[in-house]
Amino acid sequence: MILNKTSNELIDIKIIRADNFFKRFKGLMLKKDIDFAMLFSNLKDSSIHTNFMRFDIDVYFLDKNKIIFEKATLKPWKFHKPKKQASYILEVKKDSLKLKIGDKLEFL
Repeated sequence: MILNKTSNELIDIKIIRADNFFKRFKGLMLKKDIDFAMLFSNLKDSSIHTNFMRFDIDVYFLDKNKIIFEKATLKPWKFHKPKKQASYILEVKKDSLKLKIGDKLEFL
């Protein structure tokens, strides 16, 4: 679940944590569809790609305080590097969450 502390909204979505090398490497590759959010942490680089993905995703880049500072919508086989290094990256199926830049999140 995600708590949007800015709007005080509780979002009922399962969080899959990609907090080690293997989980970050595999990410959402080859998935046919998802009904969860993938949270990447312990990042050395916050650039991402959508190689081997089958659907569009929304990507939220968060700072160390878990505040969204950038959002990107990507089609399969694209690359994106945010304007600054992210501490967390949240990936979800396109249009599945209504989050905006400046929202402060907590992952439950």
